[in-house]
Amino acid sequence: MMLPGGGSSWKSSSKGRIPPVRVIRSYLTRTRILQIVGIVGILTLLWRSMSGSYDTRFYCSGPAKAPMDMTKNDHARWHAHMQTPVMFNHHEPIKVDSKSISHIDLNPIVSTRDALVKEQRILILTPLKDAAPYISRYFDLLTQLTYPHRLIDVAFLVSDSRDDTLAVLATELDRIQKRTDGTAFNSATIVEKDFNFFLSQDVDDRHAAEAQGPRRKFLGKARNYLLATALKPEHSWVYWRDVDIVENPPTLLEDFIAHDKDILVPNIWFHRMVDGKDIQGRYDYNSWIESDQGRRLAASLDKDVVIAEGYPKFKTGREYMCLMGDLANNKDEEIELDGIGGVSILVKADVHRSGINFPAYAFENQAETEGFAKMAKRAGYQVIGLPNYVVWHIDTDEKHRNN
Repeated sequence: MMLPGGGSSWKSSSKGRIPPVRVIRSYLTRTRILQIVGIVGILTLLWRSMSGSYDTRFYCSGPAKAPMDMTKNDHARWHAHMQTPVMFNHHEPIKVDSKSISHIDLNPIVSTRDALVKEQRILILTPLKDAAPYISRYFDLLTQLTYPHRLIDVAFLVSDSRDDTLAVLATELDRIQKRTDGTAFNSATIVEKDFNFFLSQDVDDRHAAEAQGPRRKFLGKARNYLLATALKPEHSWVYWRDVDIVENPPTLLEDFIAHDKDILVPNIWFHRMVDGKDIQGRYDYNSWIESDQGRRLAASLDKDVVIAEGYPKFKTGREYMCLMGDLANNKDEEIELDGIGGVSILVKADVHRSGINFPAYAFENQAETEGFAKMAKRAGYQVIGLPNYVVWHIDTDEKHRNN
């Protein structure tokens, strides 16, 4: 179709007015144009981010009303949707990177009758003085204990010894800890501490009434040093064992733990051969039940006097566990005690951690293990004896106490 005045078509006319593509490309790629486009784009992104954060922070899906202007229906609809979270006294976790700071959680450390199932750790403690002749037999019995040795730590305190106690002890421990048959214990510790306390090794002198106060105070101090050095956070039980035990059941630890008591002791007897006959002698007079006579005696004495059992000087009228018991009766029978001896004691570790130790002074006119029992009972802990469960001690020929 031809248009008037020239005869060209509208298409050719419009093409003539549109710039060529190369001209448009050249125009758009000019530096000024690119800068303008970039600035506009940045401003757009900034505006969107600000408006987005504003919307996210202050967006409210409830009614466009203040809470006090809402009707009950408005409140119901609002709370059906969601509740506004409220955070009081919020603190971010504290991260401690100092190498000199350690954290110990004692909450998981418990002492229960299912010790084997929970793999509870036991610490065996033995104070030693001039004990070289007894150490070999001691380890014979210790290695026979059936509680898993990987859960047992052993520790010894050697004090004021004039014989080869330290050398024999170190040799025996080294021999046992090198074994690979499960006999070795989880760890072994030897503590040396001298208190410059010496008594005659004659039985009559060592067990004379006058020697008992100083001797028991020394023993209490030795036990406390050993306890303070060896007790670790992972221990659930503490088993105190004298070096001169000569016979006990291999299941002793499991047997004691099954009672689940704070403090527990067996009966302590000894064998004595008389005219070819085996006499079952009663050894430990320090495990007893208090009497009114004993209370009156204690009340009449100076507070620093230590009562020693089995001596005419101290007539207490107490009931001694060593004079009770029958091997034919139930070995798990329990009695409550007020004093205990130190030959064989199982203690829940938390009893010691709470501050119940072995007084190296007169506590209620008792010291060492008897003072320990008095202190524990004062604090509300159980002190239990097993009159029919016997652990056998070496015979010391203390005739004045056993005839």
